[in-house]
Amino acid sequence: MAAASTSVRVLPDGGADDEERWLAEGIAGVQQNAFYMHRALDSNNLKDALKYSAQMLSELRTSRLSPHKYYELYMRAFDEMKKLEMFFREETRRGSCSVVDLYELVQHAGNVLPRLYLLCTVGSVYIKSKEAPAKDVLKDLVEMCRGIQHPLRGLFLRSYLSQISRDKLPDIGSEYEGDVENINDAVEFVLQNFIEMNKLWVRMQHQGPAREKEKRGKERNELRDLVGKNLHVLGQIDGVDLDMYKETVLPRILEQVVNCKDDLAQFYLMDCIIQVFPDEYHLQTLETLLSAFPQLQPSVDIKTVLSQLMDRLSNYAASSPELLPEFLQVEAFAKFSNAIGKVIEAQPDMPVVGAITLYVSLLTFTLRVHPDRLDYVDQVLGACVKKLSGKAKLEDSRATKQIVALLSAPLEKYSNIVTALELSNYPRVMDYLDNATTKVMAVVIIQSIMKNTTCISTSDKIEALFDLIKGLIKDMDGAQDDELDEEDFKEEQNSVARLIHMLHNDDPEEMLKILCTVQKHILQGGPKRLTFTVPSLVFSSLKLVRRLQGQDGDVTGEDVPATPKKIFQILHQS
Repeated sequence: MAAASTSVRVLPDGGADDEERWLAEGIAGVQQNAFYMHRALDSNNLKDALKYSAQMLSELRTSRLSPHKYYELYMRAFDEMKKLEMFFREETRRGSCSVVDLYELVQHAGNVLPRLYLLCTVGSVYIKSKEAPAKDVLKDLVEMCRGIQHPLRGLFLRSYLSQISRDKLPDIGSEYEGDVENINDAVEFVLQNFIEMNKLWVRMQHQGPAREKEKRGKERNELRDLVGKNLHVLGQIDGVDLDMYKETVLPRILEQVVNCKDDLAQFYLMDCIIQVFPDEYHLQTLETLLSAFPQLQPSVDIKTVLSQLMDRLSNYAASSPELLPEFLQVEAFAKFSNAIGKVIEAQPDMPVVGAITLYVSLLTFTLRVHPDRLDYVDQVLGACVKKLSGKAKLEDSRATKQIVALLSAPLEKYSNIVTALELSNYPRVMDYLDNATTKVMAVVIIQSIMKNTTCISTSDKIEALFDLIKGLIKDMDGAQDDELDEEDFKEEQNSVARLIHMLHNDDPEEMLKILCTVQKHILQGGPKRLTFTVPSLVFSSLKLVRRLQGQDGDVTGEDVPATPKKIFQILHQS
């Protein structure tokens, strides 16, 4: 079958049926030549075995198939090549043909692609025989594979090379183990194969008509694991210790990721790096890894990858308390915070929801790894305020949802609104919510207090709390309570009333201040709200009166102690 075109696919209109026919023809070609190859193998006819195996492999020279269909054809040939490899191994074991002669012999195959598949197959036997150092054979093969520059055919050829060599790398503990230099050669082999495969994979995007760009993107996505398997192999090489990873492996991978300037490749490979290598390595190379993110294409979904990295490291921190000093030593929080700032700065067109999502992930990381550092939590909220500064209240529902997640996280972590009240940037973030969501968040705050029976016992904390739930206490600018469902309104106001009942301090002086603070706020609510809130204030005031019964009520002046007379004055003003 002819090799020909430089495009990945050559399909005319309505080509799906034609493609099925071409695939069937290719499979038939593989099966027919495999049949004659088997017959030659059974009769120990090496010459014919090589002839028919080369003809079988020539079917992989096609440019007519989509990646998905090409994979089907490749797997048919791959299964047959395993049988050929066993024959080669047996031939060299019996002494019918030396592996060196065999390695030379297959290089006479007429076409480059079949020749290289056969070379890889014999190369596997060559390494197994130990008649030559594994590093020399691998270096030879990875260089010769450069002879195929067609993206699809080259990808599958190098995937085959990776597959047959992965158990023959000169690694620590393997039968092909050598000195430290050999381990470096193993790493270099895998890195070279990875770099060449990624270049071929990226090049696929730029071949063919522009109108099929989206289609090519989907097809490339199906092939991503062929490239990613190289990183999995690197992650499994025992000789890749932290020093080698830090000095060689990670910088080389990141260089390729950044330089390829392809959004699909960058997203997938950054995700691969995070999933494949140990958490300890990520922590110790955090600055190097994070430095790549601002250099990625603007269209890369950075927030998802960064979130996964923070999630992995926070799980790592949670696995053992003894790891916390490591996080402090490498200043993980500062590095993440700095990286997120640089990513947002490098992508001025990033939607607000994207930036807020990054801060939600950073806050989640902070609350899990450094729950005692309220200054870190407030710093994240402050960075979010800085990003939102100069903007009106959020109208994007997705961004609003992320703000609610940002504000809810401290409540869920600390189970204590008092802790949240110590965060100076907490109310500043809330100010960017629309009126409806401000009310929702206020209800969430009250529910948290009720659920955890939180005691808020000082007037200044009450002042801060009522500022957070002001959406329920008074009409907000532009709000139309007439449009609110009557049942919803009653439920909101009843929740405020229940909150007032929970406010308490054993010191009568402080309790009087609390009642004065509550009165000041609820009087701004208008007559519709007062029917719900004033009764709670009255009952709380009367409880304080009962505690003070018998005390002199004729003392005058502003700085007087709490007296029943003064409390009744408050009630009269309400």
